[in-house]
Amino acid sequence: MMLPEFISQREKEKFFRALNDGQKIDALNEMIEESKHIVFLGGAGVSTESGIPDFRSKDGLYNKKDSKFRNYKPEYLLGYDCLAKKPEIFFSYFRRNLDCRMLQPNDAHKKLAEMEQKGKLDGIVTQNIDGLHQKAGSKRVWEIHGSALRCYCVSCRAEYGTEFIFENTEDVPRCPKCGRMVRPDVTLYGEFLPQKAYEEAVALIRYADCLMIGGTSLEVGSAAQLAHMYHGKYLVIINKGKTKMEGRADLVFHDSIGKVMNQIEV
Repeated sequence: MMLPEFISQREKEKFFRALNDGQKIDALNEMIEESKHIVFLGGAGVSTESGIPDFRSKDGLYNKKDSKFRNYKPEYLLGYDCLAKKPEIFFSYFRRNLDCRMLQPNDAHKKLAEMEQKGKLDGIVTQNIDGLHQKAGSKRVWEIHGSALRCYCVSCRAEYGTEFIFENTEDVPRCPKCGRMVRPDVTLYGEFLPQKAYEEAVALIRYADCLMIGGTSLEVGSAAQLAHMYHGKYLVIINKGKTKMEGRADLVFHDSIGKVMNQIEV
């Protein structure tokens, strides 16, 4: 399929809305072939096919029933206030639900790594903290919510690997050097995003001529803000559920992200 030159936004929308499923895949491949600066913006849905629950779906982490934590909202359990005021509760919840060490990349992670290796992807901006993009081989990854694979001392800033938290028998892990708490290097509710990663993500998205958004409903403010900064030529959304900004997208796939990504030819 050769994508036409559109004389108006309305003509462009009409063309893409009329495509059947097979034609949409052809159009996606044509976009990728044509584009020079592709960026992928991803959320929790990218990793669900690796066995990590997302947050807001009916089977997601926020709807998980656990009697130990029934008196707390998930946003509190993953928030700075919980870490500061009830660290034993925070670490118990974090250890039970966010141990990503044994998980493996899925087809979406692998395809994105392949696209980067073949010069068709400028970079990945991810809300995920599981490190699966890097495990798949991607090098240019901006983690705007940090990583569960790193942790550090809140006082002396000594850095440790993820096993320091998950294999530690203390209710609250303590730094061997100074005795203060060691916390995961993730952005909790109530905290600012890592400035350097966010600024680089902004620059990447503003320079892109094709933005692929995958595995996110764009409900979280940081991802939604980044998506709205994009003003390039093509916008693609891949997500099983509804996603904000679908009205602006050229192509929308309500399907498995691995299934769609596997049909990309690079």
